[in-house]
Amino acid sequence: MNTARIYAFCAMTLVMAACSRQSGEERKAETTSAPEATPSASAATVGYPTRAYWGDTHLHTAMSMDAGAFGNRLGVEDAYRFARGDEVQASSGQPAKLSRPLDFLVVADHSDNMGFFPDLFANKPELLADPTGKKWSDMIKAGKGNAAALDIIDKFSRGSFPKDLMYFPGTPAYAAAWKQTLDAAEKYNAPGTFTAFIGYEWTSQVPPGNNLHRVVVYRDGADKAGQTEPFTTYPPAGSTTPEDLWKVLKAYEDKTGGQVLAIAHNGNLSNGWMFPEETNPETRQPLDRQYAETRIRWEPLYEVTQMKGDGEAHPVLSPSDEFANFELWDKGNLNLSEKKTNAMLPGEYARTALQTGLQIEQRLGVNPYKFGMIGSTDSHTSLSTADDNNFFGKTTPSEPGPHRTEHDFMKTKVATIKGWEQTASGYAGVWATENTRAALWDAMKRKETYASTGPRMVVRFFGGWDYSDADVKDDLVKAGYGKGVPMGGDLKTAAAGKSPTFLASAMKDPEGGNLDRIQIIKGWVDAKGARQEKVYDVAWSGDRKPGADGKLPAVGNTVDMTTATYTNSIGAAELSTLWKDPDFDPALRAVYYVRVLEIPTPRWTAYDAVRFKLKLPKDVKVITQERAYTSPIWYTP
Repeated sequence: MNTARIYAFCAMTLVMAACSRQSGEERKAETTSAPEATPSASAATVGYPTRAYWGDTHLHTAMSMDAGAFGNRLGVEDAYRFARGDEVQASSGQPAKLSRPLDFLVVADHSDNMGFFPDLFANKPELLADPTGKKWSDMIKAGKGNAAALDIIDKFSRGSFPKDLMYFPGTPAYAAAWKQTLDAAEKYNAPGTFTAFIGYEWTSQVPPGNNLHRVVVYRDGADKAGQTEPFTTYPPAGSTTPEDLWKVLKAYEDKTGGQVLAIAHNGNLSNGWMFPEETNPETRQPLDRQYAETRIRWEPLYEVTQMKGDGEAHPVLSPSDEFANFELWDKGNLNLSEKKTNAMLPGEYARTALQTGLQIEQRLGVNPYKFGMIGSTDSHTSLSTADDNNFFGKTTPSEPGPHRTEHDFMKTKVATIKGWEQTASGYAGVWATENTRAALWDAMKRKETYASTGPRMVVRFFGGWDYSDADVKDDLVKAGYGKGVPMGGDLKTAAAGKSPTFLASAMKDPEGGNLDRIQIIKGWVDAKGARQEKVYDVAWSGDRKPGADGKLPAVGNTVDMTTATYTNSIGAAELSTLWKDPDFDPALRAVYYVRVLEIPTPRWTAYDAVRFKLKLPKDVKVITQERAYTSPIWYTP
């Protein structure tokens, strides 16, 4: 838990106005775009997924200790109702609704002290019987809720929280909180229409402050998930070591016959320990084969983008990539107790981790970082909002209002993160055969997923040895599955003289900006064992041509800051292409993934500036270039 300042909860009655996005004539793609399977061709008839489902695998409600302290009063049922498209009243008093419902949601409340705040606000006799609990309750009734929250968070983070008030697994209070979570998921799960997953977040920081958090997602219903309780980090039964979490997940599967996976996030706040080459900060032993096998067994996905920053790449690690400087939170660890150094960065960002995984595989025979990619929000408001024009912030004090760009979201002696640095991101796109727990979970397990910073683009990526230009024009998806593997897949040893070929396509979000370009990012380990990478522009809008330096000129910018609008008079509605690796060496391990960029559009801060008539400081970012990242395809000689 961080001990940063929690700002006073503001009473806000402003209603989120609908923000128009001016649309011009959408420019046709230079390359021929491939349609998805026809509406009559279902996954059942063609044998592969025909649509991407959109969801959030990482949402907190008032059941989470920190979310409750920040002022969230919306429970698990509110979260599911909002995600499926219902209007709810946010904790700040404002109406909130998505323009389009999500297809699935994982409520992932922190396992530590789950359910404490709703009980405190309900004046449960068991809490009021403790002098400290009674004091906090009285402070809240007297209108001093902010001071009470500060005291609660401070005591919890320092380990001085009253033991009689701790909600330990195995106690009636904890069992009741977990049952409430299970019951809500069962109530709102509607196979074929909306999937309510059961899950929780294990919130490890090793040493204190270095983020090692994982979200646990069950394939199962309450009949199996209810046979055990979430794993916590506090003693006597809990642990802050990922290896112990994996043991608990195995024990769950052994006991119930169910299935479960874990998704790590915010490596950018781990100060180098999310993707280590040593086991953890305490033991500092070199990774061994058992660690590598166990990690990739339980962690097939990585949450690469969310509200606490984007984790795809960093300009220090990728100096030739002009798009690597995107929504960075790189000042320190999770609670800003330790300053960031460049030496920490290789263990924090997904692109470098994918390359490190190849190095480890070369040494151990197993790749612990062979993960697919998704995005999710990590919102603590119970509201899964990742769109810049409908952004409700990470915490209740950050819900819409004129204050939120300027307030200090987090402040310590090490650094300050301003409110405007929150990122309106992200969502998970999952290529599944149907909208059910089993089908979506299975797709996540096989890594047929991609991350979006918010827009619901339709993105496809396939790898093989024999794709042709005709495959792009005729039926890209059918050829993609028929002749190769989708995102998340593997390519084995090539025939003599062969180089891998890739099919990539993207279609804009109907409510979003046009597309700028499709890029394929390649990582590999050279003959000397060193990490290497290269970004290739493979399809783009308009008649632009790469310059002498090989760089593609910028797409342009139509954003009008006086109205927080833009026009789709530049860019393309669809892009697709066939690409063959021109630098392929069949002796070297390699990994490939797609990045899709939109044209520039207003950032959430620009919408706030117009709504609330703000004059923003010059350092506030007001324009963004939304993007998507696919799960990789690996080549192993």
